[in-house]
Amino acid sequence: MYEEQQQPAVSPQGVVEHGPLAGFTVGVTAARRAEELGVLLQRRGAAVLHAPALRIVPLADDGELLAATKDLIDQAPDVVVATTAIGFRGWVEAADGWGLGEQLLARLGGVELLARGPKVKGAVRAAGLTEEWSPSSESMAEVLDRLLEEGVDGRRVAVQLHGEPLPGFVESLRAAGAEVVGVPVYRWMPPEDIAPLDRLLDAAVTRGLDAITFTSAPAAASLLSRAEERGLLSELLAALHHDVVPACVGPVTALPLQARGVDTVQPERFRLGPLVQLLCKELPGRARALPVAGHRVEIRGHAVLVDGCLKPVPPAGMSLLRALSRRPGWVVPRSDLLRALPGAGRDEHAVETAMARLRTALGAPKLIQTVVKRGYRLALDPAADAKYSDG
Repeated sequence: MYEEQQQPAVSPQGVVEHGPLAGFTVGVTAARRAEELGVLLQRRGAAVLHAPALRIVPLADDGELLAATKDLIDQAPDVVVATTAIGFRGWVEAADGWGLGEQLLARLGGVELLARGPKVKGAVRAAGLTEEWSPSSESMAEVLDRLLEEGVDGRRVAVQLHGEPLPGFVESLRAAGAEVVGVPVYRWMPPEDIAPLDRLLDAAVTRGLDAITFTSAPAAASLLSRAEERGLLSELLAALHHDVVPACVGPVTALPLQARGVDTVQPERFRLGPLVQLLCKELPGRARALPVAGHRVEIRGHAVLVDGCLKPVPPAGMSLLRALSRRPGWVVPRSDLLRALPGAGRDEHAVETAMARLRTALGAPKLIQTVVKRGYRLALDPAADAKYSDG
């Protein structure tokens, strides 16, 4: 789906340079702008697993939008709240398709028009309209505060919905006496093909992902819902709590995860570029780096950096390496390593086979020492022994 991943650059000194996300696997749940996000991640070295968690119903097929548009043309609102740029553009385009475009724009031109953020403001102005106000925070909470301060008792407020009900927003307006008209500009639905989402879910619970990106609240809710349907919700939440970084483009997107007690990471600016830059800091910052046999070894999701050189490692090898790195310098028995191998059964020969492949992949056999009749250990540098002596 994405453009071919770029080859690592080579410095003038002949050293292969890898992106900050090299060795990490990132899940992308977006339905819209997924390719753009995937390319941004791949250019920084990440492996990307894309699984749209939802799909968008075409605007012109939505009878509720047509009914709401006619209602607002017939009976003018006092305030219109535009929440997303794509939704506002789609609303105007759909109205044009129904032959109602001019009437809708004329109606919107005579009311108090609030735009949630700069992108929405751009869409409003592109339609030949001018917003009365837009919050610097891009927060619906700030929009709500302004409306409640103005007073909405007896006023008609039209709110462009963005695929799901806005939690608390509509209820607060109605409680303050407003008549609220929802404008369902586009609607989120489950994906037609659920298999990619299931693959992403399986990868998350088995720690085959290092992060999952969310660019909309419905996508986050959809993944949680699918996990619940499959009986994997507790496993998914455990993964998101401890091993898989949930990266959300903004606080609204994070709400379904926060409702389940999941802490998320979010960029300061709610855009795809800052979201990727955040992961470029978060994931390398969480990687385990150890001084081993005179080398600097950094353990990433599906690869290892040995003195800055990227070494792809098979999944079984990564399982062994993680088990060894939990107590660097200490001997780990074969029986413990066997339990760390996925689906290995009871034959300890599987450990020897996977260990041989791991050493080959690392390209530095002395990193892992065999301790006869006992097991294996990471050959931690003597200077580091004191730091890790307590395990």
